[in-house]
Amino acid sequence: MDYEKLKNNLEKLKLMRINEILDNYLERAEKEKLGIIEILNYLFEEELKSKIQRSIDMKMRMSGFPFIKKIESYDFNFQPSIDRKLISDLETLKFVYNAENVVLLGPPGVGKTHLAIGLGIKAIEAGLNVYYSNCHNLILSLKQANYENRLKHKLNTLAKYKLLIIDEIGYLPFDKEGANLFFQVIVRKYEKHSIIITSNRRFSEWDEVFGDKIIAAAILDRLLHHAYVIAINGKSYRLKERKNSGLFDNNYFAKK
Repeated sequence: MDYEKLKNNLEKLKLMRINEILDNYLERAEKEKLGIIEILNYLFEEELKSKIQRSIDMKMRMSGFPFIKKIESYDFNFQPSIDRKLISDLETLKFVYNAENVVLLGPPGVGKTHLAIGLGIKAIEAGLNVYYSNCHNLILSLKQANYENRLKHKLNTLAKYKLLIIDEIGYLPFDKEGANLFFQVIVRKYEKHSIIITSNRRFSEWDEVFGDKIIAAAILDRLLHHAYVIAINGKSYRLKERKNSGLFDNNYFAKK
């Protein structure tokens, strides 16, 4: 009866990992003549590890990442223009704790999104809330929220994330409403929480992207006030993979 009560209490307290390993571990503890403190320490350490992993798994599901790419799998030898030491410093997440931003600039295919998501995964593994969105989809969701009178709630939700990743700025132009909504996101995050942005456009072209020099300047002023800017001047990974697959001949890539 005591053992059954213990199992029921573990279930009610949602100590799932302890409940899972208890039987086998108690047999082992008896054989090895382990003390009560050693037993309790092991069981609670296992429960803590399990809770941390479940939290990470949940944050990963909620992050909106389109795929999983870790920093460790990035080929820095293929992109020698990147300062590896700077990336290592960003991996410590000091920029997140200091509410600083990261801007990744470069042509399509050089791994901007890979690095952004890799840093986002590091933040999640550290227990932080992260949200990823393609820029176009973000603006569409903001417009929908504005139409449904939910804009304040939407902006407040985005503002709460310790790290917000906005991917692919510059691929599609902003209309006036979109530019204003994007500006509001930047204002809400400014000096409170961090943003990672990827773009294929130079800063000098952002007035063209946003369709308004004043809004572009106001966005850049806040975004770059506390920011690391990483310009990637390299070849496309996607073209490299196609070359390796034999879909194109070497003359095609010699022109790139």
